[in-house]
Amino acid sequence: MKQIQHKAKDRTAVWLYPETIEQMDSMFEADNTKSRSEFIEKALQFYMGYLTSENTTGYLSKVLVSAIQGTLRETENRNSNNLFRLSVEMAMMMNILAAGLEISDDDLQKLRGRCINEVKKTRGKISMEDAVKFQQGVVE
Repeated sequence: MKQIQHKAKDRTAVWLYPETIEQMDSMFEADNTKSRSEFIEKALQFYMGYLTSENTTGYLSKVLVSAIQGTLRETENRNSNNLFRLSVEMAMMMNILAAGLEISDDDLQKLRGRCINEVKKTRGKISMEDAVKFQQGVVE
């Protein structure tokens, strides 16, 4: 049989209000603790984790962490699905345009370079009005 070794604990006096003790005693079952010392130890570990904020999962409820992770997964899946649908629509639009337009490979490469620069400059905020003005030769 394997013997479990425990670290020695130091004894210290703690002064608490009677109502705090009553509340603590009533929460033993909910916290799955068997003694006031164990309850206070867990409470201190939680509070010190909160203060240092090095390991946020140490003081955030596991339920809360799971809920946040679930929400992030759902958001990631929704964004991935939306990007896929948008890419399909864009591919359809490009094929329709390519079927009706005659554009040289050289002009296409120049346009791609211009569009890359425009997207970088505007951080992706492109307007149809700006594209129409460019195509009409209107310079601002």
